[in-house]
Amino acid sequence: MHNRFILAMSMLVFVLSINAQTNDSIKQVELGDITINGQSFKKKSQLNSSQSVDVAEKDFLDRHFSGNIMQALEYIPGVKSMDIGSGFSKPMIRGMGFNRLSVTENGVKQEGQQWGSDHGLEIDAFNVEQVTIRKGPSSLLYGSDAMGGVVEISQTPAPFEDQFFGEAALLGKSVNDMLGASVLLGIKKKNLYTKIRYSEKQYGDYRIPTDKIEYLSINIPIYGGKLKNTAGYDRSVNWYTEYRLRRYLSTYAVSNTYQKSGFFPGSHGIPDIDRVKDDGDSRNIDFPYSKVNHFKAISRQQYTWDKLQASLDLSYQKNDREEWSLFHTHYGTQKPPETDPNKELMFTLDTYASSLKLRTIGIDNLEYSFGADVQYQENRIGGYSFLLPKYNRFTSGVYGLATWKIADNLTASGGLRYDYGRVRVYEFLDSHLEAYLTENGEDPQVVDEYKWRSKSMSRNFGDFSGSVGLVWNSSNAHLIKANLGHSFRLPGVNELAANGIHHGTFRYEQGDPTLKSEKGWQIDASYSFDKEGIHFSVSPFASWFSNYIYLNPTGEWPQASLPHAGQTYRFTGVEALFSGAELSFGIDFLRHFNYSFAGEYVYTYNLDRKIALSFSPPASMRNTITWSNEQFRVYGELQSIASQNRVANNESKTKGANLIHLGANAKVPVGKTVLEINLSLRNLMDTKYYNHLSYYRKVEIPEPGRNFQLSIKIPFKSLLK
Repeated sequence: MHNRFILAMSMLVFVLSINAQTNDSIKQVELGDITINGQSFKKKSQLNSSQSVDVAEKDFLDRHFSGNIMQALEYIPGVKSMDIGSGFSKPMIRGMGFNRLSVTENGVKQEGQQWGSDHGLEIDAFNVEQVTIRKGPSSLLYGSDAMGGVVEISQTPAPFEDQFFGEAALLGKSVNDMLGASVLLGIKKKNLYTKIRYSEKQYGDYRIPTDKIEYLSINIPIYGGKLKNTAGYDRSVNWYTEYRLRRYLSTYAVSNTYQKSGFFPGSHGIPDIDRVKDDGDSRNIDFPYSKVNHFKAISRQQYTWDKLQASLDLSYQKNDREEWSLFHTHYGTQKPPETDPNKELMFTLDTYASSLKLRTIGIDNLEYSFGADVQYQENRIGGYSFLLPKYNRFTSGVYGLATWKIADNLTASGGLRYDYGRVRVYEFLDSHLEAYLTENGEDPQVVDEYKWRSKSMSRNFGDFSGSVGLVWNSSNAHLIKANLGHSFRLPGVNELAANGIHHGTFRYEQGDPTLKSEKGWQIDASYSFDKEGIHFSVSPFASWFSNYIYLNPTGEWPQASLPHAGQTYRFTGVEALFSGAELSFGIDFLRHFNYSFAGEYVYTYNLDRKIALSFSPPASMRNTITWSNEQFRVYGELQSIASQNRVANNESKTKGANLIHLGANAKVPVGKTVLEINLSLRNLMDTKYYNHLSYYRKVEIPEPGRNFQLSIKIPFKSLLK
C-alpha cells in the first residue's frame, strides 16, 4: 500500500513538474547591470568560527546521497560513520561518538538512545537540506554532550519569489534490494512559507562477500551471501513552516520517523546455526528485531531590533524504542509475561527543552551573544529483560560569547559557560534473579546484594566550559584558525546505572554510580588555501582528558548473578589522549578535470593502561578524479583504509582495504524542469573488508558487497501571481 502511494505521488509530481509554469505567471522586466557582494553560507560559517567547520550544502548532499545521511558525510575528513548493518548509522568526529557528539535539527538536539552502538539516527535523510560539521569542543554553545563536536542539520533559506514547489525523489540499491521514495510539496506566499514531506524506504537482507562468519568460535554459514533477517523499512513525515512579519520570525517543525529492522540472529544471544537457515524470504522481518518511533515538535520565535536579536526555542521529543526476541531466560524460575511475551526491552524517553538566545548585531568591532537553556528527560522501561533503569534527568546551562574584530582580516572570540545537571535513578528489584539465587542456596547477603539491578540514586553535577580562538583571513586565498577549549560532560545514565546483558553489543554492561564528570582540554588549528582552482587545507588537533569514561573489560564473569552472561564490561574513568589531523587537496586541470585528495588520522591513548582506546577509527584517504561540465559529472575513486592494530583489550584488530568506487551525476532537462540523476557503483571489486567501527565487527561480519545505486530527483516549481 505504501509503495503504491509513493509511486502515485511520484507520478503526480512528475506530471506537475513537466507542466509547471516558470515565467508566464509574472511580468518580465529588463534591468540594468547589478553587482551583488556577498558570501555563501559555507564561507560565512568558516569565517564566523575559530573551530574547524565544514559545510555540506545541497550539491554535496545530492552527489553523495545514499539514503543514509552519515554515510554521505563520511566524505568530509574527520567524520566517520558507525554502521549498523546497511540501513542505519551514527556519527563519529575525530574518534569521538555516542553521547560526546550532538546532532541538532532545526536548532534542537536530537534525543534518543545515542549511547548505544546499535541505535541509529531517527532522521529522514531525504529531508536533510544542509549540514554543518563543527569539529572539536562545542560545549560552549551546545552543552556538555557536545564536547566532541556537532552535526547541525538546518533548513535552506525560503525562496525569494512566491511559488508552489515540490520534489519527487526515488532511490534504489542492489546490495539489499532497497526501494525508497520521497514526496515534497510546499508553497511560498508573501510572508508564509510551508512544506511537507513523506518518505519511505523498504529493503531486504543485505549481501556480504562471504559464505560464513565466526562468532564465539562457532562457524555460522551465510546462505546465498545474504545476512538473514537484516531487512527493514522506515517511514517519515516532516512538516515545516515559517511566518515573517517585518522584524518578527516564527517557525514550526514537526516530524515523525518510524523504523523497524531485523537483527542477524547469528549475532544476537547464544549462537544457534538453526536460526540462520534460509527461510526463502529475504524481505521478511523475524525475531530478533527492533522498532523505533521518534516524534519531534519544535517552535522558534525570533524578533530583531536595530542592534539586538532575541530568539526562543521550545521543543518536545518522544523516543520509543523496543527490542523483540523470542522469550528466553537465564533463570529457570522466570516465565513469559502474559502480555507481549516476546518484548525483550522497551525504552520510552520524553524530552522537554527550551533555550533563549540574545545576540547583538550591526556593531562594528565587538559583538556579544548570551544564552540559557533547560532540558528535562524522563525515561521509562519495560520488557522481560533488563539493561537500564527508569530515570529522570535535568540539565541547564548559561553562556556568554564575545567576538572582537581586531582588524578587517583578524577576529578574536572567547566565551564561558556553566552547566548544571541532576540525575535521579529509580531502584529496580529483579524478583526472578532473587528467586534463582535463593533456590541455588546462595547466602542471604549475596542474594540481597545481587537482587537489586539498580538502587535508588540521585547525583548532581556542575562545571565550567569555555574557549578562546582566532580567525585570520590574511587574504581571500588564505585562512588561518586556532582554538583552545575546555569542556566537560555529565556521565550518561548508562555509564552510571547500566546493569545487564546488552545483546546489541555482545557483552554484560555495568555502570559505576560513583563516576565523576568527564573533563578535557582541546586545541585545534587549521590552515586553508583556496584560489584559482587549487584548494588545500590541513587541520591538526589534540585533546587531553583527566577523566575519560569508557567501557573497561574487567575479566570478571557474573555467573553467580546471571548465567551465560559473559564477561563484565564496566564503565571506568581514565586519563586519555586524542590527537591527529585532517588533510585535503584539490586541483582543477585540463579545463574539465579535477583531482582531489582527502585523508585523516586519529591517535588515541589510554594513559592509565598504556593502550589505545576502543572504537579508534583507522587512518584513511580518498583519491578521486572527476570529469565534469555544466550537465554531467563522472568520477572514479580509490578509498584506502589502513589496518587498525592499535586496539583496546579484547577488541579485534582490523585489516585494511582498498576499495574502488565509480559514479556519475547528470542534470537532464525534461519539459520545464531538470531531472537530477545520480548513479554509483560502490565496492566495484566486491572486496571483503571490515569496518572497525561497525556494530557487527565483533562477530566478524564484513561490510556490504558490491552495490549499484540509482537515485532520481524531480524538482518543480510554479511561480504565483
